[in-house]
Amino acid sequence: MIKVGVVGVGHLGQHHARIYSGLPSCRLIGVADTSPGRAGEVAQKYGCRVTSEARDLFSGVDCLSIAVPTPAHYEIARMALEAGLDVLIEKPICSTVAQASRLVDLAHRRKRVLQVGHVERFNGAVEKVIGLVKAPRFVEAMRLSPFGARGLETSVVLELMIHDIDLVLSFVGEEPKKIEAVGVPVLSGEVDIANARLEFPSGCVANLTASRVSRERMRKIRVFQPDAYISLDYLKEEAAVYKRKPGVKLTSEEAVAKGLEGLVEFQLLRGDGEEPLKKELTSFLKVVETRARPVVSGEDGLSALKVALQVLEKMGAKGEALG
Repeated sequence: MIKVGVVGVGHLGQHHARIYSGLPSCRLIGVADTSPGRAGEVAQKYGCRVTSEARDLFSGVDCLSIAVPTPAHYEIARMALEAGLDVLIEKPICSTVAQASRLVDLAHRRKRVLQVGHVERFNGAVEKVIGLVKAPRFVEAMRLSPFGARGLETSVVLELMIHDIDLVLSFVGEEPKKIEAVGVPVLSGEVDIANARLEFPSGCVANLTASRVSRERMRKIRVFQPDAYISLDYLKEEAAVYKRKPGVKLTSEEAVAKGLEGLVEFQLLRGDGEEPLKKELTSFLKVVETRARPVVSGEDGLSALKVALQVLEKMGAKGEALG
């Protein structure tokens, strides 16, 4: 049985502990947090050890989830990898590209798993359509959230937009050749509303919008490609797929006379309803066991961070460094 620990049991890390405690393939050994009261509460709830120091967990576990604030990601992950542990690190992978690159290199040298917590990859609707996206030409994403107390120490690009950046990169399979972006602070000292346009060597264009000062929650992405249009709602875990019928000639008078139904097949795909974070952690444990490549590798996390920081740079926004 895989022995696991969780470092950071705040808003997100507590759910890592909750899920690990209920999975039959692992045993939650302990949690670490700089807030002793918080750590003790979570440890008591799930029947595991508690410590204020991450390194105190290293000798008793095979792998770690790291869910501390981003500035602390690098040092904790570095120590864990050097101690021979496999690591799942929440997004963004690090504060800087240099730090992320060093972690990726270290994981390779130590032959350790390094997975990054881009949880939308495990959304049920995303899993349904990932194999249907081929040679996309235009992608549009909208990710809106009401204003809250969490994440205000960083920009909306690294808090929210980075999810869609990661997914677009996985769809397109290449890094953008050109980025244009605009962003403004509204209620915090960081960028609260952002829009980015990514142009890729293949000709694909992605238009991404993220806001944390919205009156409503919205998580949607649309993909346009030569044979299909896909509209995905992350929150509903549903994807509407419109695909050109095989053999239909768009110039045919007969096909045009039939209207849209004569030209297009429609499918409504629904996810299985399972919690995406549970899927993510289950996948991580499977990778720890099999040594396969993670669904979201360290390299994937690095690529998403590079683009996110380039977006911020284009805005002229302060924030984490590229170097």
